[in-house]
Amino acid sequence: MQALVRCVAAIERSDTIAGLARAVRAFAQPLGYDRFVLYSATPTRAELIEELYWVEGDWLGDGTVVDVKTYLRHCPVNHHILETEQPFFWTKRGERGAETYRIVHTPRGPGIHGLQVPVFGPHGLMGAISFGGRHIDDALATRLALSLVGQAALRRASALARPLVAATQPGTLTERERAVMRWMAAGKRQAEAASLMGISERTVENHLRRVRRRLGASTTAEAVRMAIRAGEIAA
Repeated sequence: MQALVRCVAAIERSDTIAGLARAVRAFAQPLGYDRFVLYSATPTRAELIEELYWVEGDWLGDGTVVDVKTYLRHCPVNHHILETEQPFFWTKRGERGAETYRIVHTPRGPGIHGLQVPVFGPHGLMGAISFGGRHIDDALATRLALSLVGQAALRRASALARPLVAATQPGTLTERERAVMRWMAAGKRQAEAASLMGISERTVENHLRRVRRRLGASTTAEAVRMAIRAGEIAA
């Protein structure tokens, strides 16, 4: 318990992602976890992950540096966070290119095992953290502790990534930004919004990035909810 309290306190004091990572790593590695992924997510994006804050460890088993697309392509269990509010264990077996992933109750046997912790805030899903390793501690106390660590880590990472902004006021967004947000609120993907508006997907992403910064939102889904509450777009 003391180690958990020290870890969470260190996370909350961190002023960089690197400092946050050191605190998480120091707590989780003695429990067998040496792979980490921390990201914000939104269901309005087809690829789910919005921003990858921190990725560390040999996730693919060959030393490959993992980016968002590589991680998503090789780790389909991420989408399970859209189906549950609870942390869950997963297991990966097989060689690269022929891996099989399963959501499991108790991780056992060869392969890489992990704990995925979805994190929710007042506006819904914020993102998740995944802890992985070959020989992990899966005791209930460990699952509960890592859940608290993961929640603290994502919230701190989100705060570090979010610039200081004033409270949202009517008229904050431009008309083009409102148009993009209306399509996001309607459940459209970025590619669909781009096609409907006659602009590039990159331009849509640039608009969304500016909106998130202006509203102080960590995800597009959160920005949509904030824009609706502020009267920027209709519900």
